[in-house]
Parts: sequence; C-alpha cells; structure tokens
Amino acid sequence: MWHQQTLTLGAKARGFHLITDEIVGQLNGLWDVRVGQLHLLLQHTSASLTLNENCDPTVRSDMEQHFLRHVPESAPYQHDYEGADDMPAHIKSSLLGVSLLIPVHRGRLMLGTWQGIWLGEHRVQGGARRIVATLQGE
Repeated sequence: MWHQQTLTLGAKARGFHLITDEIVGQLNGLWDVRVGQLHLLLQHTSASLTLNENCDPTVRSDMEQHFLRHVPESAPYQHDYEGADDMPAHIKSSLLGVSLLIPVHRGRLMLGTWQGIWLGEHRVQGGARRIVATLQGE
C-alpha cells in the first residue's frame, strides 16, 4: 500500500516547533498500516525537519540560540537580497536537512519516548510550509 499527500503547516515564528501532532492529525491512512514507513519531505529551502526532544520546550529555545550564534545574520553573505535572515536560513536548512524516514507499526509512528518531529523555521516570517508525506506499508 502506498499513500501520498501534501500536508500544510500554518505559519510559525522563527524557532523550532514540535509538529508531531500536526503531522499525524493531517495524515490519511496511517491507522491502516500494520508495518511500514513514513517519509516526510519539506518543500522549502529556508526551514528544516529534525527529530529531537518532545517534552521540554527549553531544548527548542536552546537549539534556536545555538543556531543564531553559529550561523549569524550579520555575516557578509553574497546572497542577501531576500533579507538578512535568508542566507542563514539556507545554511541551517542544509545542516539539519529537510526529510525524515520514520518506521510505522500498527498505525503509530515508532518514535522514541522523548522524540518528536520538529519544524525548524529559520526565517523571521517564513509563512505556511508544505510537507509531502509518503506512507508505505501493509
């Protein structure tokens, strides 16, 4: 069985956002999969997807502070006509990645106890984000 759909996430502020429930809530067919996998592809170059801590929100704010320090907007980038936050957003997106592959068992994502799906929004005003979700299984 294969199922593919495009999910839309509402606009979020710059930072890291726990989006596991938003993904699962929009995903059709998940409950029908006994064993399989879910591939997520974020269709943007200034945001990212990653798996990380799903409980303590200070982890997300610490992660944002880390990236603001290590990929600063004030660096002398050539690509700057879309705003000071654009080129740093591309770098962060490449460092963290834009896709995830998650096992599925009996209609549930097989995430670890403390794992959740994060959207890294790297623009000050990134807007709505699209994710192509491809579910494969039996």
